[in-house]
Amino acid sequence: MGDPVETSASNLTLHRYKRTNQGFVEDLGNGVTLTLMLIPAGEFLMGSVEDEPDSRDEERPQHLVRVPQFLMGRYPVIQRQWRAVAGLEKVAIDLNPEPSGFKGDNHPVEQVSWFEAVEFCKRLSVQTGREYGLPSEAEWEYACRAGTEAPYHFGVMISSDIGNFRGGLLAEGPEGSNGGRTTPVTQFGVANVFGLCDMHGNVWEWCQDHWHDNYEQAPTDGSAWLTSNKNIMRVLRGGSWYSRPWYCCSASRFVTSSGHYDNTIGFRVTCHARETFR
Repeated sequence: MGDPVETSASNLTLHRYKRTNQGFVEDLGNGVTLTLMLIPAGEFLMGSVEDEPDSRDEERPQHLVRVPQFLMGRYPVIQRQWRAVAGLEKVAIDLNPEPSGFKGDNHPVEQVSWFEAVEFCKRLSVQTGREYGLPSEAEWEYACRAGTEAPYHFGVMISSDIGNFRGGLLAEGPEGSNGGRTTPVTQFGVANVFGLCDMHGNVWEWCQDHWHDNYEQAPTDGSAWLTSNKNIMRVLRGGSWYSRPWYCCSASRFVTSSGHYDNTIGFRVTCHARETFR
């Protein structure tokens, strides 16, 4: 996948990678496209170790997970992509074509509930004939880490040079900055080895999974961890522009109700790789 190249930003050591992985571009019409990156099959240790700074018990026990190949959006769904799909025929619920509080074609769509994110995926699936959906929690963390074990895919600390998050300290790390809003995707230019951007901060991202307080008896095959109670809370990953830095870590988890929405919450899509790479 390419060797890491060390560079410096705000006195941090970052890992920037030469990426050779494949991508797939979905045409949404009217000049709007959706780029997905091929995430290769593999295995990883999901969760955090006991002595990781600012980690929490809900991120444990750390456990080995094997993840099949899949495709994942290069960055969170942006507002022009949302409008294109919101204009398609309804599957189950209506979609507001302009839900976001922070306007900008290349800004992540936000103020989107889990149900609305699922509706987006359903409409896209009908339109393309491919099965789109939200990532499982395991898929999200595997894709975010991209073979790394540090709190962030680029190293042990985050700064305002490399992510959009709320000001604060992570252990002995530098002070962040709070821009008070979302930023255009890819603005910080720190993609991981799989080619994914904006995995740490900007907007929280919905996952398929129902919330569980820890990883006791969690699936180890990369699938979503669901229960029979469809009203149970859902998982969010990645942190947001309003989050303290520790909520932006690869292993960090958050929870809210499926119907909740605010200007910190967006999502990115996944697709079964076998349906596009044959």
